[in-house]
Order: sequence, then C-alpha cells, then structure tokens
Amino acid sequence: MANQIDITFSALSDPTRRAVIERLVTGPASVSDLAAPHDIALPTFMRHLRVLEDCGLVRSVKKGRVRTCHIEAAPLMEIQGWLEWQRRVWEGRLDRLQALAEDIERTTS
Repeated sequence: MANQIDITFSALSDPTRRAVIERLVTGPASVSDLAAPHDIALPTFMRHLRVLEDCGLVRSVKKGRVRTCHIEAAPLMEIQGWLEWQRRVWEGRLDRLQALAEDIERTTS
C-alpha cells in the first residue's frame, strides 16, 4: 500500500501532471486536448502522461489515430484514505495537546 501511495504522490508532485488530473476530472480527453494548454513539446508531455499511466491514475484508449485518456479513481481513493487516517491521528494528538495546555493553565492560575 505505501509503495502505491509513494508512486502516486510522486506522480502528483509535478504541476503539469496535476493539471492533467484536474482536467480529466471533468471527463475524458484526447492527448492533444490535454497537451494544448501546456507550453511543452509533445514528446515531453507524453512522458508526463506515461508517468500518470504507470502509477494507475490515467488510462488511455486508442481508437484510430486518437488516444483518449480517462482518470482512474482507485489511486486517488487510496490517497484519500491515507490522508483521512493522518487527519484522525493528528486531530487526536492536537486534542491531547490542547487538553494538556488547558490542564497546565488551570494548575498554574
């Protein structure tokens, strides 16, 4: 599990790849449509797309000469679960810290 999360976070560490994911949330798109807003060469964009496909965030289907990309939710759901777990852990720690601070304040006042 941690390995998949590491790979997904690594893929999302790049702003171009995050922009692709943000675009695909609205629906499937061709590679040319996805590449259009980015001021990079198509081979460079394709490397970004390959990273997203390799980690499972994007799936592409070729029909004729058009390659259409779709978002895959599973890796994002795994990250969401991990982040939720982290939130619960830190909320618990912060609640205990706050209780300790309030206890110290009461005993020193």
